[in-house]
Amino acid sequence: MHDIARRSRYWFDARARSAGSTRAQWRVLFNLARVDGPTQSELADLLDVERITLCRMVDRLAEAGLVERRADPADRRVWRIHLTERAAPVIDELTHIADEMENNILEPLSIEERATLTDLLIKVRNNMRDRDELPEQISAGAGQ
Repeated sequence: MHDIARRSRYWFDARARSAGSTRAQWRVLFNLARVDGPTQSELADLLDVERITLCRMVDRLAEAGLVERRADPADRRVWRIHLTERAAPVIDELTHIADEMENNILEPLSIEERATLTDLLIKVRNNMRDRDELPEQISAGAGQ
C-alpha cells in the first residue's frame, strides 16, 4: 500500500506541476469545493495538517486569486476560507488529472474487482478509524 501511495503521489505531483499547481493545493481546493466556507482550523483538521502549514497553503492560493479569507459574521476573529470563481477551472483540471491517475492505476482490474477493492479499502479504513486512539489513551498505555 505504501508503494502504491508513493507512486501515486509522484505521478500526480508531476502532472499537477505541469498544470502550475501541487497535490497539496489540489487537496485544499477539492475540500473547499465540498465544504463551503470552513474556518482555517476546520480545514486543517479535514486535511490532517498543522494549522501553520495550512495557513501557508491558503496564503499561496489567495495570492493566486483562487481562495479568499472572509471574516466570520458571528466572530470577526475567525476567518472562513472560500473559493473564488477563478478556482473552478483549476479544480476541474486537477480533478481530471486525479481521475486519469485513478483510471491508469485501476486499469488492470475489472469493474467487479474495482468494486471489491473499494469495498475492502473502505472496510480497512473504517477499522483504522474505529481503532484510532486518542492521545490520552496512548499516554495512559505507555506507563503500564
